[in-house]
Amino acid sequence: MATPGAWTQRPHDPAPHSGDWAARPRYAPSDFVTLLWRERFLMLAVFLVLFVLGAAAAFSLKTSYPAQSSILVRLGQEYVYEPRAGDAGRGAVPDSDQVIQAETEILGSAELKQRVIDRLGLTRIYPKLAKKYVVADAAEKRVILSQAIRAMEAGLKIGTAPDTPIVRLSFEHEDPQTAALVLNTLLEEYLVFRRNVLVGSTTPALEEQREAFETRLAQADQAYEDFLTSNRIGDFVAEKAALAQLQAQIEQQKYQTEAQLQDRIGRLTVLENQMGQVSQEVGLYRDVNNAANDKLMQLKLQREDLLSRYRSDAQPVRELDNQIARLEQGIAEGRAAGDGAKRIGINPVWQTLQTEKIQLQAEVAALRQSQEALADQLRQLLDRRLRLAELEPRFQALSLDRDVLQANVRDFAVKEEQNRAAREIAAASNDNIRIVQRAVPPTKGKSLKKPVFVLAFLFAGFTALCAGLLRMFLRPGLPTPQSASRTLDLPVLGSARLKAA
Repeated sequence: MATPGAWTQRPHDPAPHSGDWAARPRYAPSDFVTLLWRERFLMLAVFLVLFVLGAAAAFSLKTSYPAQSSILVRLGQEYVYEPRAGDAGRGAVPDSDQVIQAETEILGSAELKQRVIDRLGLTRIYPKLAKKYVVADAAEKRVILSQAIRAMEAGLKIGTAPDTPIVRLSFEHEDPQTAALVLNTLLEEYLVFRRNVLVGSTTPALEEQREAFETRLAQADQAYEDFLTSNRIGDFVAEKAALAQLQAQIEQQKYQTEAQLQDRIGRLTVLENQMGQVSQEVGLYRDVNNAANDKLMQLKLQREDLLSRYRSDAQPVRELDNQIARLEQGIAEGRAAGDGAKRIGINPVWQTLQTEKIQLQAEVAALRQSQEALADQLRQLLDRRLRLAELEPRFQALSLDRDVLQANVRDFAVKEEQNRAAREIAAASNDNIRIVQRAVPPTKGKSLKKPVFVLAFLFAGFTALCAGLLRMFLRPGLPTPQSASRTLDLPVLGSARLKAA
């Protein structure tokens, strides 16, 4: 016997299982319109509730006025690296992006915002927080100030672009005048605050270090003076140089003295040999005997006298002529000549040689004494130089300490003055930071009412649609004849409306 409904089954269709058609009804796109229309009241209620709430939230939002400003940032002296000690890395500078990043961090710092609040007052910027601040205790005041700083951080926008030295700032506030005032005050405080951050006050540290080096330098000077005094040294370097120069001079004099001594000894030897060959006495003069000539003259005079009385052939005249002839012959033959008186004295040549010998002996003795004196002086100089050479390591150590400490004191004094000058210059100007545009009160506000209103409408509509679909899918049974026909794969011959209870 055939079961009911068997005549409607196709041979290839699987047998229906109990409960499958109720759990998984099949829908067509046309069914959704009909089914959602049935849930129109639920969807409308959900939409109205959510839209009203969203609209209320949108209309509760306040209009904010963004004030705009911009600054030009360039590389300044404060970014040039100056080492505190030594010269390693001197003159190193960061790139432009790092400079912009540093300035941006300074602009966004909480301390800078605290400065702005302290300068303008909490009442001028956030009146509601100011009212709470008046009646709050110390702990609550700190919390309120933190809230004000966070509110400023939320309202402040800092924008940069790669490879661009411009930093753009924007601050939003309910009051356009306050927005411009806060942003301009922020820029003014930023120009002051960045000096303290970048330049920094290192003068006290430099001064303390310089004073420490001065104290050590005074101790080194005292040790240096004690060293010189204990060793009876006026100027170590000058004395060492003077001793070397004096030793060279004395050695030169010694060599000259030795050469002179050898010269004098040689001359003395030759002189002594010469004196042995020279007679000590020599005839000073000798008288000549002229008696024969006088006699001859006298005979000639007598002959002349006789000729005045006698003839030339007279006997007396002939006798005188014979005498004269014999005397002349004797004189001619030298028989009538004889030695006269002689005088003998000191030989002047021997005397000169003796005088020169005495002088040479005196010079030799003097040169020997000079040689001994110079040798003694050389020994003293050598001992002194050896003593200085022994003391030189200690002197060099003390001098090196003094030189290093003096250089450190000088360097730190220079750095102290440079740091002071840099701070004074930085306090007077900000050459690398230029305000391109100062903030002016904005005339056009900025509000999220319209976006929030549109989002509330869309959200309410979407939520109502989801509620309708959820209610549609959760309803039991087959909602429409078409859905029943597709789900049961049976033709629907008729349908009747559900009678109201």
